[in-house]
Amino acid sequence: MTQVFDAEYADSYDSLYNDKDYYEECSLIDRLFQSHGDRIHTVLDLGCGTGSHAFLLAQRGYEVLGIDRSNHMLELARKKANGQNVDGKASFCQGDLRTFQAEQSFDATTMMFAVLGYQLENADVLGAIRTARKHLRLGGLLIFDVWYGPAVLRQGPNDRVKRIKTEKGQILRLASGQLDVQRHLCEVKYHLWKMEGDRVMAETEETHLMRYFFPLELDLILQSCGFALVRLGAFPEFERDPDEMTWNVCGVARAV
Repeated sequence: MTQVFDAEYADSYDSLYNDKDYYEECSLIDRLFQSHGDRIHTVLDLGCGTGSHAFLLAQRGYEVLGIDRSNHMLELARKKANGQNVDGKASFCQGDLRTFQAEQSFDATTMMFAVLGYQLENADVLGAIRTARKHLRLGGLLIFDVWYGPAVLRQGPNDRVKRIKTEKGQILRLASGQLDVQRHLCEVKYHLWKMEGDRVMAETEETHLMRYFFPLELDLILQSCGFALVRLGAFPEFERDPDEMTWNVCGVARAV
């Protein structure tokens, strides 16, 4: 795995993704809990980032434990906790989701915002899925989203520029991607500038390697780790079957 989300990038994370509809994503997760789960109350959020999914799920009454490898992201999550009105239902812990061990079991596990895609090698993917399984009771749910291989190969990555207005100026991010089709990876290079007027106040670069997945591959991985795949749907339009124009898909699997 690559080291990503350093202090500068993590500090800009929520601003960069302020247009991401976490509320609707958590509404979908809630619906999936209700339609495919059985008395789900406790949730293990693997790769929780700054806690945006965890807080919204906690506000819906779930008890959530968020795990992330980045201390920078967890610091931001804990700072955000005071204004979230979650009544102690969301807590956070540093850990590697491939090897993390809690002393409790959960009714559901989530890996959202392409967390599984940051597991690059087969051993990494298996480690992450096994962590989810060993923390789930029988019949518990795993919900995740990943990049969909057929769409990634059909469309390919492209260069993107994102500008976010801030109180003092703007954040500018340039992203460019390149595929490694042999390893099912997309290399995404980010160049980030924090601007105040015409002045560059901070600058950082990161390279994120992202793995994309195919349906039968996911089915086999999940089966080998003690899950049955319930459905793989487009994300966030889960009821729609994915196709070559569907870059993101959501999976629901049950612990068996």
